Amino acid sequence: MATQKLRGNDLRKIGYPEGRATTLALDILEDRQLKNLDKGSALALLQKIKADPYAYLRDSLWRELAKEFVPDPSRDVSLSPDVKDYRRYGEAFIEDGARKQMDTAMKLPVTLDGALMPDAHQGYGLPIGGVLAVDNAVIPYGVGMDIGCRMALSVFPLPPRYLEQRTQELKKLLHNHTRFGAKEVFKNPTHDPILDRPEFREIPVVKGKREAAINQLGSSGSGNHFVEWGVVDITTEDNELGVPIGQYLGLLSHSGSRGLGAAIAQHYTKVAMQKCPLPPEARYLAWLDLASQEGQEYWRAMNLAGDYASACHHDIHRRLSLALGEKPLAKVENHHNFAWKETLPDGREAIVHRKGATPAGQGVLGVIPGSMTAPGFIVRGRGEQDSIQSASHGAGRRLSRTQAKQQVSEGELRRLLRDQGIELIGGGLDEAPQAYKDIHQVMAHQQDLVDVLGSFRPRIVRMDAGGGGKSKYGGE
Repeated sequence: MATQKLRGNDLRKIGYPEGRATTLALDILEDRQLKNLDKGSALALLQKIKADPYAYLRDSLWRELAKEFVPDPSRDVSLSPDVKDYRRYGEAFIEDGARKQMDTAMKLPVTLDGALMPDAHQGYGLPIGGVLAVDNAVIPYGVGMDIGCRMALSVFPLPPRYLEQRTQELKKLLHNHTRFGAKEVFKNPTHDPILDRPEFREIPVVKGKREAAINQLGSSGSGNHFVEWGVVDITTEDNELGVPIGQYLGLLSHSGSRGLGAAIAQHYTKVAMQKCPLPPEARYLAWLDLASQEGQEYWRAMNLAGDYASACHHDIHRRLSLALGEKPLAKVENHHNFAWKETLPDGREAIVHRKGATPAGQGVLGVIPGSMTAPGFIVRGRGEQDSIQSASHGAGRRLSRTQAKQQVSEGELRRLLRDQGIELIGGGLDEAPQAYKDIHQVMAHQQDLVDVLGSFRPRIVRMDAGGGGKSKYGGE
């Protein structure tokens, strides 16, 4: 039966929103009258209902679906006609799409303040690099899919020459003690106390992901996630790390909450969109009132996912530290794709969303990475209020993944890695350094936001290889 091949993704491609409309459409197509309808005809019919729902309101079969597309002024939440003022850092090289998304976010009736970081680029709902403070509400897509994604750096008491002397050994350690993507997991994952948290028993969507969370503990995601050895250069004596000025072997990881965070984001975004209908351009900014049951449930789930992401990094660094046979001198960890309860300068309590933005409160330490051929920076926040005490979370993309694959050749990437002395295990053209903005320009636009304490320059990088584990570009 042809219609059985239809999936929610097919409907989303013709403009159906996630949630009740998609569920209704798929359910109705199971009616015996429609069993023999082929896929193309079914999609054409669903497009007609969406385009002209009034024509189907008297049709007993399609009435409930048609109602989903009839505007309901009593339900829809209106945006303000005016864009609240917000600060933009490095505006000259922030793409129009990111700026327009942030403008839309600044029209929400719950919005109190906002800022756009210099690494900003277009995403879903809130742009990556967007910081949004709202009143007693949380926006699941303002947090994002990879809840609590973070950076973690370990500084070891070994000199940089260790990288040249033990290159093959360090590559082998990454192979043996890291896992990437959807298919790679440890045969005997660590049992962390995070897995005993009550949220896994009390929140249905979280409960359904506990087994996956057990298996994925200590692993990293795909895309721009990595674990890499490199050179840490501490340049500031008063660095709050307790590490003297000099160069050291460093281990840097970037990853998030894996399937757990994605499931939470998808579920509560659907809930928010059903409870808070917004105009099409703002629909992914739907929020949950923190006074509601759903809002409180999401808040607990979000914090669990953030803590789970941290536990994964701790396991990565623990495994590699043990394999290396060295204890780190210092560690730095910071996260983004999260929401915090904070107090604004005028005394108002706010929920501050940092989607791809780093907390940069007074004295707060963090790491802002560049790319696999560009340095990252160890920073200390300056507590700048105009940026809502935030900074960039990286260099930021200047090419989408599709554009990078189209514009960068394998030969170009191979030559660049060789010239820069980078060993890459895994990875692909979508993560080529050419796809990213100049990290030095990004840092120049946030001098008021952070102080630089040192840098990290990658040398041996491991990323997801799409399941193959081998690199075309110079690694194993």
